[in-house]
Amino acid sequence: MDDATRGVGEVASKYDNNPATDRKARGSHVGFRKKNKTIPAKTPEQLDAMQAAGEIVGRALQAVRNAAKPGMTTLDLDAIAEETIRSAGAIPTFKGYEGFPGSICSSVNDMIVHGIPSANVVLREGDLVSVDCGATYQGWVGDSAWTFGIGEISEEARKLNDATEWVLSEGIKAMVPGNRLTDVSWALEEATRKAEQKFGVDLYIVDGYGGHGIGQTMHEDPYLANEGKPGRGPLIQEGSVLAIEPMLALGTEYSVVLDDNWGVVTEDGSWASHWEHTVAATASGPRILTPRL
Repeated sequence: MDDATRGVGEVASKYDNNPATDRKARGSHVGFRKKNKTIPAKTPEQLDAMQAAGEIVGRALQAVRNAAKPGMTTLDLDAIAEETIRSAGAIPTFKGYEGFPGSICSSVNDMIVHGIPSANVVLREGDLVSVDCGATYQGWVGDSAWTFGIGEISEEARKLNDATEWVLSEGIKAMVPGNRLTDVSWALEEATRKAEQKFGVDLYIVDGYGGHGIGQTMHEDPYLANEGKPGRGPLIQEGSVLAIEPMLALGTEYSVVLDDNWGVVTEDGSWASHWEHTVAATASGPRILTPRL
């Protein structure tokens, strides 16, 4: 779930400081010029605790995807996720966060992120649905997003979604000790350009949204842009953790916040895809803390 503060109806900018623009980015640029700054490290025991929370998120996402079908509402999906999370002894991290009413963000077709689950949003054959979910378990947070189709989706939507999933996997590869924050940003940007050729689709990196640090709270410094020059920002060390989450659209990088001050849609109505994992840097390589087992 993102951090945003743009006024309702305004076009997004990566330089906004409005809680509706990118709820994951508040205060994230502080200390960015300090070359010796590092992303805080978690101990191996803390990483295990984070993965316990992340596995609950993974199970919730699996349950939602397995149940989703035409005729269901996004509020139905929310109830499934909340039941899965609470039955595991965890708390839905999103519910009540800055007043957000749901346990998931459910964003359909041209909605990029932050969709409020609703009985009025009925899923149809061919829809593309992004579900972003968080769980807090024994004081640690897991955060992950998965975009999937309802029944048969168009070839263009499939290419978009497959490309976004691939971009995430490529970005994760840069989450290793010794890299800097924007090495991950650059890996995501470079992968997006390569994905256009690989999947045969034009892609736009949604402006103003990105990943974030995470641990005992959902949104921690630093903000992780989904594009940018490499070699900048705080150092990734063994035990550093980031939520990495590319958001790509078919027609534009620009977005607008709806009147509910949460849902974010593409400015031109083109469809979008959002994939996310919570990832730790370890001596043996990137460790996904939100596996979908």
